[in-house]
Amino acid sequence: MAAAPSLDHAVRDLVGYGAAPPHARWPHGARLALSFVVNYEEGAEHTLLNGDAGPERFLTEGGATAAASSGMRSLGVESGYAYGAQRGFWRILHLFHTHAVPFTSWAVGRAVELNPHVVPAMEAARGEVACHSQRWIDYAAMPEAEERQHVAQALDALAAASPSGRVPRGWYTGRQSLQTRRIVYEEYRRRGLLATLYDSDAYDEDLPYWVPCPSPEPGPPLLVVPYTLDCNDMKFAQAPGFVTAGQMYEYLVDAFDTLYAEGEEGSPKMMTVGLHCRVIGRPGRFPALRRFVEYVKQKEQVWIATREEIAEHWRREHPPKEGQWHEV
Repeated sequence: MAAAPSLDHAVRDLVGYGAAPPHARWPHGARLALSFVVNYEEGAEHTLLNGDAGPERFLTEGGATAAASSGMRSLGVESGYAYGAQRGFWRILHLFHTHAVPFTSWAVGRAVELNPHVVPAMEAARGEVACHSQRWIDYAAMPEAEERQHVAQALDALAAASPSGRVPRGWYTGRQSLQTRRIVYEEYRRRGLLATLYDSDAYDEDLPYWVPCPSPEPGPPLLVVPYTLDCNDMKFAQAPGFVTAGQMYEYLVDAFDTLYAEGEEGSPKMMTVGLHCRVIGRPGRFPALRRFVEYVKQKEQVWIATREEIAEHWRREHPPKEGQWHEV
């Protein structure tokens, strides 16, 4: 017998803002808000060292076929991930620091536990440390009680690594379960932080939007700041995808130019660029990011911001109104 359908995400919204999206009113009349996101995941992937049945098979240099058999470690895969932590991360950080580019990091709890030095380094470089759950795994089938433990553990790990002890305000699981949004909402409510929480487990808009409270217990609407899987270096590990740095650079410029033009026409949008330390941090791919940063820095009226800054702006300029949020 099939399981009863979950009430989480029971309704799909295919209407959204439709033909009349709100004017973003970005600061200083910006035509586009630009968010760079650095995924810090290294060490939190599948490995026997984390108690998993086998090695990681996703976003590796060798593709899925390179992984060792279940029950065995893959030192090659582990070493490829380690490159992201040991070198790729610092290469990206140096670029952003040099060009004074604020950014957000999806930081995984387990990865930060293994290398806590990255959190103060990011905060010192105008980086926002947001939460990417406790492990870099698929949460779709995880029991709810266990996922709740992971959510709390991840927030504690990132706060412990921060010199200020600050709990992240942004959340992105990626491979989430049906109940992830509800669990995260309820954990932030327990911590008294609902007023500053934003969720990025969505890819359906070029602007932030509000959704109804995802918990059975009444509460305020939740702000969603959509993420991206297309303007993302993960395309280097997918087919069809990017092969050269030039291809990614061209794609990013095309996306930027499209959204920038819409802003010039009076409908400002938001663009996100997703990055992974072990992917874009490689020397042969890195020029895509460097050239794109140099390109956008030459443009006027572009607001490069952390996602928390974007969320704060949206709360201030576009507070939720009854009946005017997206349905989920």
